[in-house]
Amino acid sequence: MEDLDFLKKETFSSEEYKKMVKDFQEKDNPTGWFDKIYQSANGDYTEVFWADLEPSPYLVSWLKEEKINKEKKTAIVIGCGVGDDAEALSSFGFKVTAFDISPTAIDLCKKRFPNSKVNYLVEDLFNYPKNWFENFDIVYECNTIQVLPNQYRKKAREAMSSLITPNGYILVSCRSREENTMEDVIPLPLAKSEMDEFVNLDNLKEISFLAYDDTQEPPVPHYFGIYQK
Repeated sequence: MEDLDFLKKETFSSEEYKKMVKDFQEKDNPTGWFDKIYQSANGDYTEVFWADLEPSPYLVSWLKEEKINKEKKTAIVIGCGVGDDAEALSSFGFKVTAFDISPTAIDLCKKRFPNSKVNYLVEDLFNYPKNWFENFDIVYECNTIQVLPNQYRKKAREAMSSLITPNGYILVSCRSREENTMEDVIPLPLAKSEMDEFVNLDNLKEISFLAYDDTQEPPVPHYFGIYQK
């Protein structure tokens, strides 16, 4: 899922978006609203209000530097949105599975990239196919955990870590916050303690960790963490 910048598109206002998400969360349906975002684009991927329409520069930089010496290397993109990060991974020689819980998002990807080698699928992170377990050299997560509430954040993290093949990596991109702050914000950025759970609870090794501010005005703080199983 690409970054949230409410100033780029006017399909949803910030308050409308937050109210919708909160309503679904209060019904214990934390992912039921995703498809509504993509439906609102009316078939035009450029009208998805949170889509950057380019791959993460931090993902691309890592792919240029890190060489995975496997004949058949695999990657999975969680909450793939309109497909930019998935296509980047494919261009670096990975066999890519990219999924989203939103059928409309997957339709947009397939129409946007009709000749793509990426396997775009409608799937649920909380109930993924059994053959995905420990099956991917790269797991890419961008801004999915931060839009989930309470126990679903931990459940998502655990599911993501379970997708990594032994010695494989997960790359985690998200907004960040100080500990014990912004706790009623939607989306809720990740605190460092939440990022550390990939190490402390999932037994992954932290390879690198970057805290940075993006280029918005005012700047929004982010984390980009890389962990290995």
